Amino acid sequence: MGALRMKIKPGGRLLGLAVVILWCAASVRCFRPSQDSEFTFLLPAGRSECFYQTAIKNGTMEVEYQVIAGAGMDVDFTILSPHGVRVIIESRHSDGVHVVEPTEEGDYEICFDNSFSRFSEKMVFFEIIIEGQGGDVGGDDEWPGLEEPDGNLLEYKLDDIRESMDSLHKRLERSRQMQTVLRAFEARDRNLLEDNLWRVSFWSCASVLVMLGVALTQVYTVRKLFDDKRRVYT
Repeated sequence: MGALRMKIKPGGRLLGLAVVILWCAASVRCFRPSQDSEFTFLLPAGRSECFYQTAIKNGTMEVEYQVIAGAGMDVDFTILSPHGVRVIIESRHSDGVHVVEPTEEGDYEICFDNSFSRFSEKMVFFEIIIEGQGGDVGGDDEWPGLEEPDGNLLEYKLDDIRESMDSLHKRLERSRQMQTVLRAFEARDRNLLEDNLWRVSFWSCASVLVMLGVALTQVYTVRKLFDDKRRVYT
């Protein structure tokens, strides 16, 4: 019995090869390191900490921060442009979301100040989201030399596949960012509840001790009133 052979048209073979290359490129793109960053740090009392983020020209930078632990739950927040101009200034806030658009090319300085607090340190979470010009993470430059060949295979187009993968990648990144923010909210609420629990327990114990002290004082005072040490002569 002769070997079976499949006859494939040159156009269909070229389209299939292009789809495979596109899928591989999209896979590498999805698993590459993201430009977004997130960080949780401890801000000591009476000090300030600054971080630097590189931005491109005419891009978008979104900064979100939350104070998740510490007395007062507030810090001073400042964003300085690469030329030293204060873009964002906030005083004594516990959280905030700020978007800088369009950005200048260079390093932005993001500062958290706790100098107004002399004794209480703060735990701060912040996240930086960087997007390219027009709000796109990438663009057609990430698909160099990849053009739609002649022919059609099951009515799929390379542009549709590209747009679908880009949309899926953006939505997955946004979902991950939202989950990170929700975890920060949960950590802040947990720390606040634990702090309140400690305060309630402390003052409850103090109230019990005061009540015991008052009770013992009353008993002692009443016994003193009826304790007559005078001698009776008969």
